[in-house]
Amino acid sequence: SEVDHARSLSRINIVTVGTEFVIEQIKALLDKCVPVHFVRDLTVEGNPVERELALVKVFGNRERLIDALRIADFMGARLVERTVECFIFEATGTSDDLDAFINMIQPAEVSRAGVVAIGRGAGILEPRGD
Repeated sequence: SEVDHARSLSRINIVTVGTEFVIEQIKALLDKCVPVHFVRDLTVEGNPVERELALVKVFGNRERLIDALRIADFMGARLVERTVECFIFEATGTSDDLDAFINMIQPAEVSRAGVVAIGRGAGILEPRGD
């Protein structure tokens, strides 16, 4: 998404797992992309704040939906749509939080947006001189 309209800059978060060598290869390949201004590894620079978004659809009878409401309330999810036979919840949190919510609520359908992250503290994401 665009983060600086005046300079037409966007920010892309990529979450991956690999050895230090593999991560360095990924960063080097991204740096070679023409429109990329800089690549930063937030995990190396500290423990970033990470969150993920999920929309979760639950079907069921009245009892099942009431149970789903209780679980959602306990897990901090928000009801965004309600019909007689279906609820849709919006849940945000760490990937582990969402995994736990999904396992508890046993939904019919899940749509996850992926992880977004930002560095902790007063520092901001700017290019380094390296």
